[in-house]
Parts: sequence; C-alpha cells; structure tokens
Amino acid sequence: MGTEQTSLRILMFPWLAHGHVFPYLELAKMLSQKNFHIYFCSTAINLSSISKTIEKSFGDISIELLELHLPSWPDLPPHYHTTKNVPPELMPKLLEAFQMSSSSFSDIINTLKPDLLIYDCFQPWAAALASSLGIPAVHYSTAGATPYTFGHHHFTYGKATFPYKEIYLRNYERKVMKFRPKIKDADEGFAFGNFNRSCDIVLMKSCRAIEGKYIDYLSELSQKKIVPVGPLVTQPKNEEDDSEIMQWLSKKSKLSTVYISFGSENYLSKEQIEEMAQGLELCDVNFIWIVRFPSVNTIRIEETLPEGFLERVKQKGMVVQGWAPQAKILAHPSIGGFVSHCGWSSVVESIYFGIPVIAMPLKLDQPLNARLMVEAGVGVEVARDDDTEFKRDESK
Repeated sequence: MGTEQTSLRILMFPWLAHGHVFPYLELAKMLSQKNFHIYFCSTAINLSSISKTIEKSFGDISIELLELHLPSWPDLPPHYHTTKNVPPELMPKLLEAFQMSSSSFSDIINTLKPDLLIYDCFQPWAAALASSLGIPAVHYSTAGATPYTFGHHHFTYGKATFPYKEIYLRNYERKVMKFRPKIKDADEGFAFGNFNRSCDIVLMKSCRAIEGKYIDYLSELSQKKIVPVGPLVTQPKNEEDDSEIMQWLSKKSKLSTVYISFGSENYLSKEQIEEMAQGLELCDVNFIWIVRFPSVNTIRIEETLPEGFLERVKQKGMVVQGWAPQAKILAHPSIGGFVSHCGWSSVVESIYFGIPVIAMPLKLDQPLNARLMVEAGVGVEVARDDDTEFKRDESK
C-alpha cells in the first residue's frame, strides 16, 4: 500500500464581497493544511487581491484560483465585479450579473467534478447544480448564528416572541431587514433555503464561546448540524511595519486610542461624518478614523469635515481615507476601543484581540450583532434619535 494519501478536492465559491471572500480564503487555508486540495472560484478582480495575499501570507499551500466570468456590460466593467469597488446604485446590477454567471460556474464544476462544493448565501443555484451532478454541497455562512437564529425563528413562528430578549430589532431596522434580493433558485425564506440545500451540516464562522445558545437553537430550527469553524481571523505579521498609521500608533500610550471604522462597504453621509467629527472633538481621547467613499467618488476628506477640524485634532487624531490594516491596528497595544458598524468580521476581530466595541450598526445583520456584543458585555451601543440618526453627545 502506498504511503501517499489522496487529497480530497474541494471547490469553494464565495459571494463577491470582501467580507465573504476572505473568510472563505481563511477556511481554504485551514483545509489545505489538512490534506485537502482547494479550488477557489471568484472574479478576476477578487482573484488578483487573493493571489497577492497567498504569496505574502500563506506559504506552500494547495489552493488553485479559478476565474468566474460575469457578463461584460458597459456599465459594469470588470473592475466593478466586486462589491468593494462597485458604486451602491450598481449593486443590483452586480447581483444580476452574478446570477447570470451560473453558466460559467457550470463549466467549472463540470470540468473539475470536485469531491465537495462549499457555497455562499447568494448562489443556491450552485448547490442545486452540484446536487444534479451527484456532488455534495455544504453551505458556509460568513455571518454569525445570532441573526440567522433570529430570522429563522420569525420565519418559522411568525410574530412569536424570540426566546432571548436581549436580541431584538427596532421598527426602522425591521423595515430594512424585510428587503429580499432576487436570487436564482432561492427557496422561500431566502437564507434558509441555503440551509435546506446543505448536506446534513452548515459551516459557520463562529464559536460556541460567543454564540453557543444561538447555535443550538439554530440547529433545532433548521434541522441541520451547525458546525462553528472558529473566528478564522487573519493573523497580523510580527514584522516591523513602518507605515504612517503604525508609526503614529506607536507614539501613543497603551489603551489610549480609539479605532473608528465602518467596514469596506459602508459609507457615512456628510451629516453623519460631521456629527462624528464634532463628537470626537468633545472627547479627550486619541483616535484613528478610517473614512471611506464609493470608488467613483472623488470627494476629499477635507470637503466633508468641519472647517479646521484636522488642524484642531492633529495632536490626538489621525484621519485616513481608504483602506487600513484593521487586524494590525486592533492588535496594537495602544488601541483601547473600537467604534464599529458591527459587521460580523469586525465583531469577531474585536473579541479576538480583546478590544471593547462602541456599536454603531447601519444595516442588515449589524443591529443584531451589536445587541449580541452588548449581551456578552464586550460592547455598548450608541443611541439614535427618532430619525435613526446618532448625535455627537449621546450614548447608550
């Protein structure tokens, strides 16, 4: 009998968002170290970013990148084939193009005939195609168990009270949560259709220490074994970092600085930016604030901030436009707090690095994630007024 062990071949297929692609890549990394051969399928713009990450961070691992071809439309050129770059008004167009990529994906899976497909929330059609070929498919959720449990409970029982009172939605948040994108081959209930198509188990970016009771209840509701795969946080390198951000942080004392970021795909309005700026001026605390605008927007930071703000706060604050190394920042000893939109990856990273959160959720699952942080005693939530806006001098 030979000594070589045959690798099982897994095709991984995430949605096109940064917050989905990189959790899938972290899981791919872990599986490849367990003698699985990974095929990773996404658009060229995402694969370009992934290839650089693999070269820098992952070393000798078995991950092959496969390009998914989206329709070529004049108003949706290839550099918009990722949610990180696409203007908000073109998001429905990107989703439509993604649904139409099913023929490209069909060619890929028919050629490869992998041993397993791991698929994301916006492509139940991929699981259906795999099943038609006799290939088992497993859903991997990059969101936590809490919002899925909350949604599944109400989908199953209607207006019946959710058994955990700490998790709830306000009326204006419920209106946003009612949105359902048009997904090809989606069952009624959208997200829960992905659970139904998953073979026996559902993988989830979570751990029992954070969400144990919600994982158990979700398993009961869905009749699937929920398997938490852990936080899968990208580890910051221990090498010296001479970037301006890290040099600035290194001059601040331990736990003296607040990090402010709303993720790679969330944008504050001009009024919200002004309120945040005024609030930071009122606070006697160091801060590093990441401000983002849609990629087509040529607005400069100075145009959105109160006049003279940057000069007045230059001793205690740093404002950065665009991308920042979040994991490195949160791991830095000078960071003592994180003002966050409570996207799940940010929630997990804050807990992993032991940084308490000031929660300012904006949409989707973020309000439920914020309430989970409050329940766990690792965060507080900023209050909103009747118009759902936050004010510079309010907290909850």
